[in-house]
Amino acid sequence: MSDLTFLSAVTMARQIRDSKISPVELAEAHLAKIDRLNPKLNAFVHVDAERVRREARDAEVAVTSRKPLGPLHGVPISIKASLEVAGLRCEAGTLLRAGYVATQDAPLVARLRDAGAIVLGVTNTPELLMAWETDNLLYGRTNSPWDLDRTPGGSSGGEAAAIAAGMSAGGVGSDGGGSIRVPAHFSGICGLKPTPGRVPATGHFPASGGPFALIGVVGPMARTVTDLKALFEVIQGPDDGDTCAAPVPMRWPNDGELRNLRIGYFEDDGRTPVTPEIRVAVRAAAEALRSAGFQVEPFRPEGLEEARVLWKKFFVAAGGMLISPMFLGREADLSPILKQFLEWSGAEPALTGDSLLDAWIRRDVLRAKFLAQMQNYPILLCPAAAIPAFRHGERSWNIDGKTVEYFDAWSYTEWFNLLGNPAAVVPVSHCASGESEGLPIGVQIVGRPWEEEQVLAVAAALENECKAWKIPPNS
Repeated sequence: MSDLTFLSAVTMARQIRDSKISPVELAEAHLAKIDRLNPKLNAFVHVDAERVRREARDAEVAVTSRKPLGPLHGVPISIKASLEVAGLRCEAGTLLRAGYVATQDAPLVARLRDAGAIVLGVTNTPELLMAWETDNLLYGRTNSPWDLDRTPGGSSGGEAAAIAAGMSAGGVGSDGGGSIRVPAHFSGICGLKPTPGRVPATGHFPASGGPFALIGVVGPMARTVTDLKALFEVIQGPDDGDTCAAPVPMRWPNDGELRNLRIGYFEDDGRTPVTPEIRVAVRAAAEALRSAGFQVEPFRPEGLEEARVLWKKFFVAAGGMLISPMFLGREADLSPILKQFLEWSGAEPALTGDSLLDAWIRRDVLRAKFLAQMQNYPILLCPAAAIPAFRHGERSWNIDGKTVEYFDAWSYTEWFNLLGNPAAVVPVSHCASGESEGLPIGVQIVGRPWEEEQVLAVAAALENECKAWKIPPNS
């Protein structure tokens, strides 16, 4: 491949160790691509090119002097601008934090640096991450490398666009209702939403606490599942700053264990229809996993609708309660996207102490019932969203004669935030015709809590069967 920036992160690291490419050469290739593409994609909001070059030179010296090298030595990565990276902006897309520069690295960023990765910069988000489209008053909107009139998703939309276009080898996003998985699906890349606590959310803004600690996580994004695995291995592990942290050892399944997994799949939830292309993609993914030797059966778990309703209480209603006071006296600083979110939040029944406690208990009861169903099907396969990437500003869609509203389109990811399941998205196909022609389609692979290794192993098998990754046209 002539374009170094589209090598996998794992390949980049291997070729650096073997002195086939230099960290300096690789950093310069990425910086040049950022210079060329970022004006039209608007994925990065802060890049420190001089620091990148300095770190790349240091990485080159380490190679030539035969010092011990980390698994990501010299690999250029990016970080969502809601995670602390010392010396770079951590504004989460809001004027309330305009100009805020982190003074320390979040623990996962420190782990990536210790593994040898070079942080290129931080990427765009919607204001306070409360949207599935990336736009804000600080930096404006991020465009999809597949179609500039469409969004790469949100809230990790800048991260998805940067990785898909080859401006970054991989990176880290966050996810409270699909914010890693929807952008991965929209942008034709891979993403992992881990179990809360498996990857530390310490150093993220807004902070992950209270009910948000149950649903909000940080996780890796990359162009290949192998790269997801490499990033996950580096950043996973407990940290005292994460209230959900647990010392869970790595447990990669052997081939026999993997093939004994039963996989249940469903094309829709019976409430929110999906587009024909997405329905076909789920069927194709199920057949691909059968071809790979898995036992795959139709199965739609019970409790999905209750999970959707409860997720809205935690994310939409509680989110509005927390955010609204922040803008008292500064209403003019609200971005249109966040203002719309707060209007939707205000239309929800007001949460009281009693109703929040009731929702919390109902969530725990539902989670136990859901996990009991997954004893028979420890892996679920389903859509990542009801639609492929949408045009900027769209808020509803007609599918099979039914209007699908904004929040409902992402219910396919929201359930698993509420329930705490790890879930990955892998590209499996592209839209074949119509106004969405050429857009990527990913499917979602869901596992039981703390079993990310099984999820990633199945995702790798699916990726190997489908081989659906492509270079976007605006790259």
